[in-house]
Amino acid sequence: MPILACALPSPFAFEARTTALVVIDMQRDFIEPGGFGAALGNDVSLLNAIVPDVARLLRHAREHGWFVVHTRESHAADLSDCPPAKRLRGRPSARIGDEGPMGRILVRGEPGNAIIDALVPVGGELVIDKPGKGAFYATRLGEALAQRGITHLVFAGVTTEVCVQTSMREANDRGYDCLLIEDATASYFPAFKEATLAMIRSQGGIVGWTASLSQLLESETS
Repeated sequence: MPILACALPSPFAFEARTTALVVIDMQRDFIEPGGFGAALGNDVSLLNAIVPDVARLLRHAREHGWFVVHTRESHAADLSDCPPAKRLRGRPSARIGDEGPMGRILVRGEPGNAIIDALVPVGGELVIDKPGKGAFYATRLGEALAQRGITHLVFAGVTTEVCVQTSMREANDRGYDCLLIEDATASYFPAFKEATLAMIRSQGGIVGWTASLSQLLESETS
């Protein structure tokens, strides 16, 4: 059984057959220039910078037989699953469902809603369209993990303090042991990322563990 001895706040042990990688919202609208993230005034290069490490992590998971899950924050075309409390945020010209540079913002099937080419899912991997911040809310993720006997989740993706952290907290409440790969997650606000990492591993790992990608890779080759 691989043991990630350098994980914080304590060693993290896991087995490939009961481990899933969950890649959160690596979508064009959040990561590419001209997308929704940029339209809101964010520096998308901060998110784009993690793509090589997420790709390495994804390759590692595939090679070691982990179950792989990709999520997309997305809504139905009629926005029936997007409450006003969520939609009526941000600039009026850049709200969910509005036309953006890559089609309607965060609407399923639109170009901007697609996962970026460098991380495109392959056959056998689960793609979850989630209407909320968390990966478990109003999705079939819980059932899919239970069917496969998954007990440990490794997280990557964006943004650290919003959809990644929300999904980890949901998973923790459901009994999963959760590990966040530090250099495979990012925020438009670096200070928010650092604060989230500290919160996750505080008080003995109240939400889960964190580790670097290199530490993970070394743990499964030693």
